[in-house]
Amino acid sequence: MVHIPRPGSPRVPVVDPAPDALGADLAATLSKSIRRDGQALNIFLTLGHHPALLKRFNALGGAFLAHGLLPAREREIVILRIGWNCRSVYEFGQHTLMGRDAGLTEAEIAALATTRAGGPWSADEQALIGLADELCADDCVSEATFAALRRRWNDAEIVELVALAGFYRMVSGLLNTLGVEPEPGLPSWPG
Repeated sequence: MVHIPRPGSPRVPVVDPAPDALGADLAATLSKSIRRDGQALNIFLTLGHHPALLKRFNALGGAFLAHGLLPAREREIVILRIGWNCRSVYEFGQHTLMGRDAGLTEAEIAALATTRAGGPWSADEQALIGLADELCADDCVSEATFAALRRRWNDAEIVELVALAGFYRMVSGLLNTLGVEPEPGLPSWPG
């Protein structure tokens, strides 16, 4: 597989976050977005060029992050592995922070950024990694991986797992293509 180099700078600049530069609707949407140090993240400030899309993007992302069925640790294993497979340093960095909050260790996070994702993963966690790897490789989960998922998760949770992986694959492509710049201090790739 040929890898396309990632942009070295933003291809689409962030919107001006000054309150007087934003319209009331965009300001309201950004105020509900994930923030660090009082500032909306660059992904949201970039999506701010399309306020209607940003609003719906936040609703779907929030369904996973705030209203999902999956435990945070399981969710973050999938998102981190998708970010690594998609070579999205921004996505991996943001979810390194969230993964830590969800109880992932530094060694586990580092293992998710390797070809084989070796580590002390349970059989269930190996199935999550397999789901992420297979969806990124061929847009379908194998029968063996699906059977492993079926042993632990119910139908609603499996639907959420597949949708979660697809959403964060799309997010990674958006971040990579638009060259969204990581915030200062955001973790990069482990090691």
